[in-house]
Amino acid sequence: MRSPSYPVLPARGLTAAVVLALTAALTTAVPAAAHTGGPPGPAAKPYMGWSSWSMQSSKYPGLNPDGDYSYLTEANVLKQADALAARLKPYGYTYVNIDSGWWRDKDWKPGFDAHARQQADPVRFPHGMKAVADHLHGLGLKAGIYLPVGLEKEAYGDGKVPLWHADGCTTADIVHGDLRTTNGWDSAYKLDFAKPCTQKYVDSQARMIASWGYDFLKLDGVGPGSFKSGENYDNVADVAAWQKAIAATGRPVHLELSWSLDIGHAADWKKYANGWRVDTDVECYCNTLVSWENSVDDRFTDTPGWTRHAGPGGWNDLDSLDVGNGAMDGLTKAERQTYATLWAVAKSPLYTGDDLTRLDSYGMKLLINREVIAVDQGDSPPARPVTPSDPQQVWAAKNPDGTRTVALFNLADAPAAVTADFSALGLTGKASVRDLWNHENLGTYTNKITEALPAHGSRLFTVTPRGGTLTTTGYEAEAAANTLGGRASVTDCSACSGGRKVGDLYTGGSLRFNDVVVDRPGTYLVKVAYISGDPRPVNVSAGSGAAIRHTFPSTGDWGTVETVSVPVTLKAGSNTVTFDSGSDYAPDIDRIDVPSSPRQ
Repeated sequence: MRSPSYPVLPARGLTAAVVLALTAALTTAVPAAAHTGGPPGPAAKPYMGWSSWSMQSSKYPGLNPDGDYSYLTEANVLKQADALAARLKPYGYTYVNIDSGWWRDKDWKPGFDAHARQQADPVRFPHGMKAVADHLHGLGLKAGIYLPVGLEKEAYGDGKVPLWHADGCTTADIVHGDLRTTNGWDSAYKLDFAKPCTQKYVDSQARMIASWGYDFLKLDGVGPGSFKSGENYDNVADVAAWQKAIAATGRPVHLELSWSLDIGHAADWKKYANGWRVDTDVECYCNTLVSWENSVDDRFTDTPGWTRHAGPGGWNDLDSLDVGNGAMDGLTKAERQTYATLWAVAKSPLYTGDDLTRLDSYGMKLLINREVIAVDQGDSPPARPVTPSDPQQVWAAKNPDGTRTVALFNLADAPAAVTADFSALGLTGKASVRDLWNHENLGTYTNKITEALPAHGSRLFTVTPRGGTLTTTGYEAEAAANTLGGRASVTDCSACSGGRKVGDLYTGGSLRFNDVVVDRPGTYLVKVAYISGDPRPVNVSAGSGAAIRHTFPSTGDWGTVETVSVPVTLKAGSNTVTFDSGSDYAPDIDRIDVPSSPRQ
């Protein structure tokens, strides 16, 4: 969530009766956790449900009639929960996640209890947060809640606020003496975990939401990430403290981190949390919920580097899936299907931010397609690009049964044909193809699938091999017979096939593979093994032919090898294949594998 600003305003006071009632409710013993170490267990699969933020943040007419972010109320949450239970729960959607603002009034003034913990705004949530969770559980749903990381400035109370069940500890005992700020908005003081009272504060927050019956916590503004870096914004210790505190409650609360997390700390997020946002908000903060250009299309660039980090216990979160409301979504039908396709093949959590009381028929078809949901929820790994990040892309995953999940995307602003060559999938010959969106067996295809797609369009298939095994000839980048140009150099690489790679391909650096031999002339789909910590372009050419510029997706860091396949036209006999950085920075190259036969 890219939250509204957090103005520094006095905390709301509480009556003595309310304080006593809250204290009594929260002193009830909660059993110790059976789980020890690592993330808790709710995330065996990507979660599915609904989140309030998309409608809260939109300026679509009628959604926020009482001012910005005013949509978030108890009545609106329960209305959406009732609709979720009636319409989407049979398909696996169970979480109802209340986002930022539940403890703030319409002027964004916050309320806290006597122990510096967020307290429900009595106008937004007149019956309190426990009553909401109880209602959700009564519908067979799960309840989600939201908190920002750190101690909110308004809760500090001159450092004199006593902590719950922590004798002698006050808010002054849990933050740094210089009151340095943290999180994506600098709205909170950074917690100092060198102080023994600090974990007790996080414990008290976790015990509070567990006692209310919440099953999910979105911890927002977490760094490194949330567009902040540096020591003040390193919240790894906070996340670890939350994992420990949640485990101690004995309640299996799903811990989700937001937003645009630093991939350099992926190991930390995987160790302590169940999910992590890989990008900024998908919402456009405009007169619709989202827009294609705002950040829906950005996910094609930002997702690939994270792919290998997703799996049971922790998932890459692409943010809300707003494809159900037609005009309010702000997307064409083709864009809505493409949006849903990427979320499914990337195995992102599927939580919509739409108004579930007015889903249109097309949106319902997108949200309840059991075959597409099975791609997201099944045992197969997330898909990643098998072609460069060009306007026409193919993403694929090899499934445990040997089939392939294959998605075709046309990200261009005009219609275009997109081809999935079977050789890019590690296949050759024939394969049967099933269209998952249309529930249709398309028959047997030979060597490739080609589809004409509209602007920003997509198709999603299961491909079942019926042919032979693809054979290739490999060529190592570091081979002595190759020619290096400019600054290009051979360096060690423990992840690379020959233990070495060619790097420093920038501002004129080049790598030429010499003596690439094929029996027949034609266009070959050459698989390139490469390393690139961010998406990088490279010019690829054969012999004296014209270079074609491709962008290779990020591999997530500079120690992980991935592959994409690029078309290269070769003559019979010996050829050269060149990777040239031009004026840019290109990926490091490990090797190429050339199929025994050209494209058909």
